[in-house]
Amino acid sequence: MRQVGSLREFQLIIEGQDKSYLLLMDSKNEKGQCALKSIVGAEGSVEGMNIYYADLQYVRDIHQEYNITTAPSLLEFAGGKLRNVIKGCNSENFYKALFEDAIYHAEILNSDTPKQRVTVYSTPTCSWCGTLKSYLKQNKISFTDIDVSADQRAAEELVRRSGQTGVPQIDINGEIIVGFNRARIDELLGIRG
Repeated sequence: MRQVGSLREFQLIIEGQDKSYLLLMDSKNEKGQCALKSIVGAEGSVEGMNIYYADLQYVRDIHQEYNITTAPSLLEFAGGKLRNVIKGCNSENFYKALFEDAIYHAEILNSDTPKQRVTVYSTPTCSWCGTLKSYLKQNKISFTDIDVSADQRAAEELVRRSGQTGVPQIDINGEIIVGFNRARIDELLGIRG
């Protein structure tokens, strides 16, 4: 993780980078120290990330440029443009998952494998849902995840299509599979184990 001292320095550094992150933090603030520590820990377990930080005790132009009024805030950039702001201090695991997801999506975008329509219907408390999503990520399969506990309309549509209320369910190019039926998933997605 590299410290930056000005807006101009940061803009020059990220020029040409597909994805980069900037933590705006105040070194005299406990939450700022918390965010810095969590991100440093997450960065150590995820290679290839462009992560920077700026201490608002010394840098006064970055937060104004991007209209950031809360510190700490992690700014996510894609192609040099601000795409997302994550406020506050989060756990090391949160940042690790964020960085791993960015790497996963970059690999999918650069992949030569044919694109398929894959939708996973899940809930946050379903362990098999997590297993299914991890399996798809390991095999570089891009998918949309729909939390049916938060989307009543999607839950009703799923029951109408499959006749089942349980999760996970996966829609692969229009075919619904209930549960983590690895053999059928592998067959439809062309995954060779």
